[in-house]
Amino acid sequence: MIKIVLPDGSEKEYKKGITAAEIAKGISEGLYRQSVGALVNGELYDLTRPIEVDATVKLITDKDPEAPVIFRHTMAHIMAQAVMRIYGKDVKLAIGPVIENGFYYDFDMEEKISEEDLEKIEAEMKKIIKEDLKIERFEISKEEAKKMFEEMNQPYKVELLEDIEDDTVTYYKQGEFIDLCRGPHLPSTGKIKQFKLLSVSGAYWRGDERNKMLQRIYGTAFAKKAQLDEYLKMLEEAKKRDHRKLGPKLELFMFDSELAPAMPFFLPRGAKVINQLIEFSRELHKKYGYEEILTPLMMNVKLWHQSGHWDHYKENMYFTEKDEMEYAIKPMNCPGHILIYKSKVVSYRDLPIRYSEFGKVHRYERSGVVHGLFRVRAFTQDDAHIFCTKDQIEEEVIKVMDFTNELYNAFGFEYEANLSTMPEDHMGDEKTWEIATNALKAALEKSGINYNINEGDGAFYGPKIDFQIRDSLGRKWQCATIQLDFQMPERFDIHYVDHNNELQRPVMIHRAIYGSIERFFGILIENFAGAFPTWLAPEQVAVIPVSDKYVEFSKEIAAKLDKEGIRVKLDDSNATVGYKIRNAQLLKIPYMIVIGEKEVESNKFNVRTREGNTVEDISLEDIIKTIHEEVKNRSLKLSY
Repeated sequence: MIKIVLPDGSEKEYKKGITAAEIAKGISEGLYRQSVGALVNGELYDLTRPIEVDATVKLITDKDPEAPVIFRHTMAHIMAQAVMRIYGKDVKLAIGPVIENGFYYDFDMEEKISEEDLEKIEAEMKKIIKEDLKIERFEISKEEAKKMFEEMNQPYKVELLEDIEDDTVTYYKQGEFIDLCRGPHLPSTGKIKQFKLLSVSGAYWRGDERNKMLQRIYGTAFAKKAQLDEYLKMLEEAKKRDHRKLGPKLELFMFDSELAPAMPFFLPRGAKVINQLIEFSRELHKKYGYEEILTPLMMNVKLWHQSGHWDHYKENMYFTEKDEMEYAIKPMNCPGHILIYKSKVVSYRDLPIRYSEFGKVHRYERSGVVHGLFRVRAFTQDDAHIFCTKDQIEEEVIKVMDFTNELYNAFGFEYEANLSTMPEDHMGDEKTWEIATNALKAALEKSGINYNINEGDGAFYGPKIDFQIRDSLGRKWQCATIQLDFQMPERFDIHYVDHNNELQRPVMIHRAIYGSIERFFGILIENFAGAFPTWLAPEQVAVIPVSDKYVEFSKEIAAKLDKEGIRVKLDDSNATVGYKIRNAQLLKIPYMIVIGEKEVESNKFNVRTREGNTVEDISLEDIIKTIHEEVKNRSLKLSY
């Protein structure tokens, strides 16, 4: 017999090998019908998997957050089965994991799958669902599994087995389809019907461009039709907001894939937005006590050996050589900041020292993973490093959180935190890591911020807190980071003089709030659909004369706005008024002032917004005052 503890605290004894399905049925038929899996001692189980030891058991219904993992995983297998039915047994299966909001599967096959083919794959998937095939889990030895998948001519599964250390592995079977898998899955293919295949792309096996390019099909699945419809609606809206399309269309940025691959060029309109972001950040840095510095773009490789980047990051770095000296283009700003700290004697009275830099960095990213402004090879970090005593860690981390909160609130973003702990590839001893991790936990708890723990996802030199913002479509983006570092001060042998006139080692806090300014800009383009609030907009007002007769007066109005620090665009082209208004709307300029005879005579103006609203008979002084108020308050909505 084994003891099972349920979420309400009740304990029951069952015969060893009981399944979650049998436990659910014993409680009620309704619960049994709603259940899709179970959490057994914190591990996701199939409903039909035997429970062999004493355990805490929580039954998972389609309303629980764990449910999508189970039915999306099942849907990945149904999709793979459909592909093999359509394209034949020569299809080689790679991997088919669950991802946020969906799933994918990678295939090695001769025939090219197009977006148009997704419809017939979906049709075959619906047949498999209608067949309601039983999904069975089997445990076998690794050697038996290798032999089985070799006979099935599935080399990728054999390669995956080589990397598994356990002697026993699991595979799943539904009808004629068999796949190496840890699970969990639904009891049968008929248990979920709400799905959609989304796209096809190429993907290198194991993400390595030296390996073969596979075909990847993405899909999503939900418990309810309303949830699927809502998600598909969001995807459709996201397509309209895609910064890769909006950026060039709004004349914000461009790329030259031949001469500077994955390195953005910012056009005049885009540079204005970037400068506003930097100006806002500078304002907050000053408020929170940072000193701005500048460090070289390129430094001797000896520096990167000392920092540890050579050992842990050299594959992502760019190098050059001159005068028989090898240089590295900086991928990070921290070593340069350490050199400035080390250039003078530091007293405990000087601490904390907070250095900030809008530092341009270059990191090599594989061509298969670069993505618009979201993943580039050259970008600017709003980077800062705080040098402090151990006693000051908690207070400094809390101040960074306050800074983060103030900056994100200005854009209307909500956010959540993730604490990432020691990775396998780390510097330093475990005790030091434990001290650093506990310091970050204490700061998070004192700030009252809810956080999740990402085990093993810290930087190689220390644990970190990452902040994920949520945009207007509900999507999450990782931006701000706070990284605690006891290792760099050791490697660079930096000190401060304490009150006893003895040398002590400072602690280093790495932090960025925007993260990459370029990436944050891309997020803002999609969040606002290119319609930036007035304080951020490249041009805040478009002045439009109705004919050449009113160009001189329009120039005077534009000059007055410009003198007041308002970014203005004068459209004195020969185009029609309708075309000029339409062009200003396409560029998403917040306000338009159309000038004709009435405006010249009365010196009062009609203000038209990019949304098409019009406010009549406003004085120029009131227009200027209104825009100044919007900018001062960093308003997210237009006043008119």
